[in-house]
Amino acid sequence: MMAQPIPEKKPRHFPVAADATRAEHRPHTLKSDDSFAIFGPNGDMEAGAEGLYHRDTRHLSRLAVALSGARPRLLSAAISADNAALVCDLACPAPKPNTDMGDDTNEIALRWESFLWRAARHDTLTVTNWSQLAQHVPVSIGFGSDFADLFEIRGTRRARHGTIQPPSCTGHGATLACLGLDGVRRWTRLHFDPKPDRLDGERAEFVLDLAPGETQRITLAIQAGIDEDTPTIEGFAPAREAARTQRQRLRDDAATLATGNPLADAILRRARDDLLMLTTETEYGPFPYAGVPWFSTAFGRDAIITAMEVLWLAPALARGVLAYLAANQATETDPAADAEPGKILHEARDGEMARLGEVPFRRYYGSVDATPLFVMLAGAYADRTGDIAFIRMLWPHIEAALNWIDRYGDADGDGFVEYGRKSAHGLANQGWKDSRDSIFHADGALARGPIALCEVQAYVFAAKSAASRIAASLGMKDRAASLAGEAASLRAAFDSAFWDEEFGFYVLALDGEKRPCRVLASNAGHALFAGIALPERAASVADRLMGEDFFSGWGIRTLARGQARFNPMSYHNGSVWPHDNALIGLGLARYGRRDAAARLFDSLFATASWAERYRLPELFCGFPRARDRAPTAYPVACAPQAWAAGALFALLDACTGISVDPAADTGSAILPALPASIPHLRIEGLTIGNAARGFAFQRNTDGQVVVDS
Repeated sequence: MMAQPIPEKKPRHFPVAADATRAEHRPHTLKSDDSFAIFGPNGDMEAGAEGLYHRDTRHLSRLAVALSGARPRLLSAAISADNAALVCDLACPAPKPNTDMGDDTNEIALRWESFLWRAARHDTLTVTNWSQLAQHVPVSIGFGSDFADLFEIRGTRRARHGTIQPPSCTGHGATLACLGLDGVRRWTRLHFDPKPDRLDGERAEFVLDLAPGETQRITLAIQAGIDEDTPTIEGFAPAREAARTQRQRLRDDAATLATGNPLADAILRRARDDLLMLTTETEYGPFPYAGVPWFSTAFGRDAIITAMEVLWLAPALARGVLAYLAANQATETDPAADAEPGKILHEARDGEMARLGEVPFRRYYGSVDATPLFVMLAGAYADRTGDIAFIRMLWPHIEAALNWIDRYGDADGDGFVEYGRKSAHGLANQGWKDSRDSIFHADGALARGPIALCEVQAYVFAAKSAASRIAASLGMKDRAASLAGEAASLRAAFDSAFWDEEFGFYVLALDGEKRPCRVLASNAGHALFAGIALPERAASVADRLMGEDFFSGWGIRTLARGQARFNPMSYHNGSVWPHDNALIGLGLARYGRRDAAARLFDSLFATASWAERYRLPELFCGFPRARDRAPTAYPVACAPQAWAAGALFALLDACTGISVDPAADTGSAILPALPASIPHLRIEGLTIGNAARGFAFQRNTDGQVVVDS
């Protein structure tokens, strides 16, 4: 039965609001596996959303340090280059008895270093006396936890809460706990070394007697867990070494890049280290969580696209994503979770509100595109690696996904995959542009579902084409031929229904009455990415996307100027998303426009060069580029965000045109291009079959790019 809109209840939304406070207050963030932390400017945790989070619960909402009864002054604070640690340098005056000197000279220094590892925050506080006199320095560390659910902190109101239990203290530490409404006891354990001189459930106090030039240290480990977890407090040094070892192992799994531009090298290193931080080790392999802070969990669509972006450099990530999503593929119908057999996960959450059903995201399947994207990634992984044994194991999940596409995705049997919420609590729009107002008609009226998105049909075409190749490699010739025929039929039907001759462009969507949403949106660029666009249509689409109505100079906007709901400050209706540009760039290259892909690389490279820590954000505003002016930030954009971090790597893939044959252990670059910002490019350690290969790209005096492999 075809899904219909549900008018009887007002849809619930779970936004991250844009506000001036967030834009002006730039917190520091760290992540490790299922934990992340938001630090204040001084390294403390006292205000707003700051805290240590584990599995969608804030396990520490307050951690503040005072020296001699006062908050120390901030000298500097920065995340380390590899995203491993936050280092804050602070200071305060030393008492100066019997002198007429002022008290503004910083003579007591505090270096506060923090990092996350295995559901724990580790801190070391190094206090040094730089005065000429011995000093008696009281150090106070205040702490506390509200055990708030992440969605509550994001703004969802709750009528009831769990019960905060009285804290318990031992000689070296304290335990904070809360018994949730879901029956789960969540705890936070703090361990101090040395033993505090005084300790209660809110504060640990130390008294340091420091000779001139003397240094003393206090270490603190803060572990988060639930009752079934085993407390394992590690020391600061061994935990730091274990975290470094894990990062290095992930680094070694990927090829390395070097350009002739030091700034480009720095930007690419930042993107690499952001991806390493966001990658979580699961029982199925590495999996990139979507972004910090609010999307630090498994998202199907985000992870698949991230894995696609870096597949050419780090195929192991795709294997982990495919294995995880296969294990969490829906096997039954559950309207509350928008789940149907074969459907691929949209989002997973493990907090109290998700467990109780107060938000629908415990295991939520409300994305229409993750399922065809899953099959696309499986085909791309097989092409890239030749890992037939893994693909054979994955085949039942691929078949289940294809069955969902044909049976549930195309409920009305018209050949197109549509979405319509099964629950009033689910997402109203279920493509990647999931804002309430992102799918509309030319006059601005919101489209009523079920809605068939332009890019989703493109993904289905690519999925069936990929599945056909996989079936052929597994010896299933009839199944391969059938899937190839289905893909060809869809391509013809798509061109007939979605091509707008007047625009020379693909329409955004078909609404529930099969009326086209005649809107110029970046979604059409995904038709190039997936290969569904007929060759004779590609040039028109490419030219329009690179024209000034779409291309801001910083990247391609999600919506062309002049469209009814265009707003360069909106989330999806005129902003610029790096991952969107990356997929469009891959599509441009597919149809022979590597020059345009190189231009997109340069535009995002310029954006990153202005960004804090050279980090591409989730999105930014779509105002036109002006000389000597930075791009305009979107205040609550996630940074780092996995598919934004992968964008420049995908665009380099589009530019270089590297094609591999894993069976023959060979690779070649077809008609490569280089962005203007990169005079030459060297790639080392690119795994092809059983061999590691290197490529060197150089622009000669004639402007041609030559390759040595």
